[in-house]
Amino acid sequence: MLEQYRTVRGSGSKEIVIRKSRFIGHIQPVQTEEEAAAFIERIKKEHWNATHNCSAYMIGERDEIQKQSDDGEPSGTAGKPILEVIRNQKLKNVAIVVTRYFGGILLGAGGLIRAYSDGAVAAIEAGDAITRVLHREIFVELDYTWLGKVENELRNRSIRTGETMFTDKVTLTCLPLAGDAESFSNWITDLTQGQSLVSEGEQLYFIEGE
Repeated sequence: MLEQYRTVRGSGSKEIVIRKSRFIGHIQPVQTEEEAAAFIERIKKEHWNATHNCSAYMIGERDEIQKQSDDGEPSGTAGKPILEVIRNQKLKNVAIVVTRYFGGILLGAGGLIRAYSDGAVAAIEAGDAITRVLHREIFVELDYTWLGKVENELRNRSIRTGETMFTDKVTLTCLPLAGDAESFSNWITDLTQGQSLVSEGEQLYFIEGE
């Protein structure tokens, strides 16, 4: 799994007007090619009377799946620029559709490329680009006498935490960066003088800064 990657928080759309043509950028996070295809089809149905619904998507940890469609615009003037914006902004697992309602003024190849690029940028702004960072669950079981000290040290180190379970002992759910999991476990063991039981859980993504 990637230590971190950029994507968008959710779906969104934003309209811009270029020489009387309306361009509406739509975006949605997707995990599979099927999700991307369904999203594109939904936008096409919503904007069935548009002149064009051009699209592109990029999916996979290594961007294994990349597809684009000019939807009737001159070859290379719509789908490719949308895909280039996704690539240049280093986004993963997103699909973008840029809808065009023709306003009566021809833009030329260069103008179309810029317009569809701007439409893709508008879509990304609407979707709110974020960075997802990989963390590892570390469960720390300890006596109540250690709780205050450990919680204070976790706060001082700005370690993300999850649920705390209270039984005859306390079990803290700590969420250090995945790459720091081993060193974090060693640190907790030293901090509690070997009097804690440390175990690993799942790897989870969280939004950076939240």
